Amino acid sequence: MKVYTGGGDKGKTSLFSGERVPKHHIRIEAYGDLDELNSFLGAIIACLPEKESAVREDLETIQSHLFLAGAWLATTPNSSATGYLTTLPANVSKELEQRIDELSEVLPVLKEFILPGGQPVAAWTHVARTVCRRCERRLTELIEASAMAEESELAVIQIYLNRLSDYLFVLARYLNKVLGTADKTWKKK
Repeated sequence: MKVYTGGGDKGKTSLFSGERVPKHHIRIEAYGDLDELNSFLGAIIACLPEKESAVREDLETIQSHLFLAGAWLATTPNSSATGYLTTLPANVSKELEQRIDELSEVLPVLKEFILPGGQPVAAWTHVARTVCRRCERRLTELIEASAMAEESELAVIQIYLNRLSDYLFVLARYLNKVLGTADKTWKKK
């Protein structure tokens, strides 16, 4: 199977559910942002210290969850294609909360704003956090634009993205800590 088809040469693409839409359609924007986030996570995994196998496993699981979420965003509600989709596990946000708590146990209590940065892998994790926040904003825009607030799968994804950005913030701090770099606090200049 070839990667290129030429089908998008005129500025349209197909959703998983089959509809042809402009490449700037809100659904394309929404799952495109998830794809960008997933790519950042892959770069973070590539930069992780070898000893951080639990973090690697976390991020690979998150990548899988984002792939599932992207399929839901690429499918119009009530289409027959939703029957082929896998839902996110019911406890997916709770699992992130548990990992946030575990990573936080080794961190100093945060009493000030911190600046993104530190070790390269932590800095990239901060970038991923901001992309995650954009994913969340785009999803809320999609939900509002399509009047699908009641659609349970998108609501689960929305909560997951909110929790994921928290996880990524804590992970960036954790990575700096285990790599011997203190958080840099914001100082009003």
